[in-house]
Amino acid sequence: MEREKKGIDRKARYASKVRKAAQLLLYRRHSTPGAKGWELRKKIGSDYSKVIDLLNEYLAKIGLTVKVVFEEANPPENPTIDQYDRARFYITLKDDLTIEEAKMVGWRIDDLAALCASIAYIISRGGKAQRKEIEDLLKVKIPGWRVEMDLNKFIRLGYLFEDENGQIYIGWRTRAEVDQKKLIDLLLETESKTE
Repeated sequence: MEREKKGIDRKARYASKVRKAAQLLLYRRHSTPGAKGWELRKKIGSDYSKVIDLLNEYLAKIGLTVKVVFEEANPPENPTIDQYDRARFYITLKDDLTIEEAKMVGWRIDDLAALCASIAYIISRGGKAQRKEIEDLLKVKIPGWRVEMDLNKFIRLGYLFEDENGQIYIGWRTRAEVDQKKLIDLLLETESKTE
């Protein structure tokens, strides 16, 4: 009887922690969505990685997943607790986003094309490119007045990152949401079909 009560208390405690983790990751409290590992540790406890695993099980049923985005461009193979504490935890779609779904969340097709072109260009330049180079690339395909607006939007949303010297890098959100290898493969496949 006592053992059953402890089991029920433990389940209730974890259910409460899973709810709290979902709230932290889903509701925007500041300009960047998601939460850092240290925030999860503070609000949920030191077992937050176990709670995130449980949350992931629930989210998988509705096509979502928790992505962990490390500060390093290349995620560590065996992350330390300190690396997890500095990482951003973010809920995103489990499967690829279709054009119709992208339109439902407010993305224009030309904005998506500009983002894809920007990401592909940065990857092709070894992970960084001058803002002017990206602007020149985009001006060939979209109206000039949209180029600066789009780049600023991508930076504000975390898809791209710009340093004080005008160098643009892949942002944390691109690392979380975009399969960069698949993007390049699709672009190369499209290029070979047009030749």
